[in-house]
Amino acid sequence: MAKAMPKTPLLDQLESGPWPSFVTGLKRLAKAEDKPYADMMKDLLGQLEHSYETRKGYWKGGTVGVFGYGAGVIPRFSEVAEKYPASKEFHTLRVMPPAGMHYTTDLLRQMCDVWERHGSGLIAFHGQSGDIMFQGTSSEKVQGAFDELNEMGFDLGGAGAGVRTSVSCVGAARCEQSCFDEAKAMRRVVNAFLDDMHRPSLPYKFKFKFAGCANDCANAIHRADMAVIGTWKDDMRVNQAEVQAYVKKNGRKQMIDQVIRMCPTEALSLNDDDSLDVDNKSCVRCMHCINVLTKALKPGKERGAAILVGGKRTLKIGDQMGTVVVPFHKLDTDEDYEALVELAKKVVEFFAENALEHERCGEMIERIGLVNFLEGIELDLDPNMIRHPRTNSYVRIDGWDAEVQKWNARKKSAAE
Repeated sequence: MAKAMPKTPLLDQLESGPWPSFVTGLKRLAKAEDKPYADMMKDLLGQLEHSYETRKGYWKGGTVGVFGYGAGVIPRFSEVAEKYPASKEFHTLRVMPPAGMHYTTDLLRQMCDVWERHGSGLIAFHGQSGDIMFQGTSSEKVQGAFDELNEMGFDLGGAGAGVRTSVSCVGAARCEQSCFDEAKAMRRVVNAFLDDMHRPSLPYKFKFKFAGCANDCANAIHRADMAVIGTWKDDMRVNQAEVQAYVKKNGRKQMIDQVIRMCPTEALSLNDDDSLDVDNKSCVRCMHCINVLTKALKPGKERGAAILVGGKRTLKIGDQMGTVVVPFHKLDTDEDYEALVELAKKVVEFFAENALEHERCGEMIERIGLVNFLEGIELDLDPNMIRHPRTNSYVRIDGWDAEVQKWNARKKSAAE
């Protein structure tokens, strides 16, 4: 006899707003009486409602895996299994996505079929690390689900204190702003770190992400321990006829308000004939003007990537954005991509040897100092790693001269 749908007055409130609710999706799966996972989803809804009532979570970890792997399966065992037995186990499989997240509709249907046979039918595209999240299965079905996904060409992603699943934006496949081959860079790096992904052996997690420009559709700058962000070295390309056409259509006021004044370094100016002047030495490649004037402006021809290290969310210290350690890395030849992989290996090895337990790479750099980190990964100091403040409102420069004098005096005293 099929289980009855649980009463969920608190969860029901989450469906009352103007936005789609995850509760609706869970209920839809629970009402699919012809599917093997219906009872599991009913008990899941019951346990979730119970958590809302008591304001307490009831999932605990454990050990669940597949043969040959030490990561990729997130164990979840219920502490209230007696009350909700059908969802007493609700494990998640993390599966690596294709670079750029390209899928055929046929492949997506195959994935759904696999998870209907082995899991709850609940799939998330994608987790914060980029994984395809197959959520909700029992210990006895984990291996079978992985075997079918593996036969389709997919592998488990990262979990625990190791290298996590990488992600790249769609980039060069569809975006004209792309400054390097993101999918190629991601694949090269992932292949080099598969052991560290499948068998965690680091002080804490480490993430790579790849974005083709500073729009950062991969959320790399503020979420990746090592972010590869597309940029260009020469001047921005300007089509003056298209600039003038934009001004003619939208007016000088909109051009000034939405483009000229929005430039963070005041690198743009509009001439009397509605042509555009660009102070390329002041341009910080933020992409705003290019996003607005997509027909008129393009990245330069000498393209590559900036490499940033240390981005993360809040942990021991607050949120951190990545720090530039390589202002421009060319990515044209196989040798260029191999050099990227070698740098990544140096960063991960230094992190493995010097970070404290449960400490992200950015927190390690904060603790030991950027100069020591750069020395450890064998990178020379470059003045372009830190641009002088100019119009950056977040950096105070008053009193700097006095601080420099104090610093020089301390160095002289130490030398004597």
